[in-house]
Amino acid sequence: MNRLSTLLLLIIFGITTGCSEKKQYIEESGSVFHTIYRIKYESTHFLTEKIDAEFQAFNLSLNPFNPQSIITKVNNNEPVEVDEWFIEVFNKAREVSVRTEGIFDATSAPLINLWGFGFSKMDEVTPEMVDSIRQFVGYQKIRLEGNKVIKENPGMMLNFSAIAKGYACDVIARLLEREGVENYMIEIGGEFVVKGVNQNGICWRLGINKPEDDITGISHGIEEVLQPCKKSGVATSGDYRNYYEKEGKKYGHTIDPRTGYPAAQNILSATILADDCMTADAYATACMAMGLEKAVENADNIPEIEYFFIYADEEGKHQVKYSKGLLPYLPNRQELAQLENL
Repeated sequence: MNRLSTLLLLIIFGITTGCSEKKQYIEESGSVFHTIYRIKYESTHFLTEKIDAEFQAFNLSLNPFNPQSIITKVNNNEPVEVDEWFIEVFNKAREVSVRTEGIFDATSAPLINLWGFGFSKMDEVTPEMVDSIRQFVGYQKIRLEGNKVIKENPGMMLNFSAIAKGYACDVIARLLEREGVENYMIEIGGEFVVKGVNQNGICWRLGINKPEDDITGISHGIEEVLQPCKKSGVATSGDYRNYYEKEGKKYGHTIDPRTGYPAAQNILSATILADDCMTADAYATACMAMGLEKAVENADNIPEIEYFFIYADEEGKHQVKYSKGLLPYLPNRQELAQLENL
């Protein structure tokens, strides 16, 4: 065999082995938007650089703590044209606002700032201060015209914190889809997008934490296991680790934009399942401010979501309420239901 023939065989062998490169499950983790992310996906190669680039682009669009981001410039009334990501989040936020009668409102940033993170300023807030701030709140007072945000009052600010982490999960999921990844799990700050199966060949299993009164955040007991077997977004909102007490009543970190005050409700944890995590994230936040009866009524009228609520009954005991459509995703509950039907 001459040298040329040998070289051709080596090239052909290299192409063949390259095409049959074995897939493996890869795990990426790190910090983004002041929280932790974990990404597991099945691929023949690492996608680290592309994932990092997507996070950086997202940071320049929707991170309110970045002075150069689009949302910061909108809030500061600087001339800026918004991008497709901003438009998609803005429109989803408005849709959820309408469908929750204003309980979800992305213009609540001035109220959140008034009360302070974790209600650090709660002793300083007066009814007069709340009333003066509410003029800057209201999703009906802000709109998009093309690529520009139009405010009725320049003091208005947008805060997408209740929807952005979920949307970031969707953005990374779209990246993985473009790269041909069929099996993956994405978590950003407790919000998830899953598709396909894990490394053991079974549908991804996600734990819903018990709402334990542990302000340290150390306790992580599992209340329920959620096992989506199709592409799904899953988001959980809970006030049980971020609250304050006043006159014997607990107030969670969720602001009710209609009143301007923290919501005092009986839902301890709201988990929402939807086709995308942005939708799940927004409704999980909204349900926390509604209370059980209103949350169930609202969620039952939104066919694209399923819910799992943990709430406190009149005696303070923890109870659960979930939608019928969620049962196929609750393996432990399915087993109990089968036993009860025997």
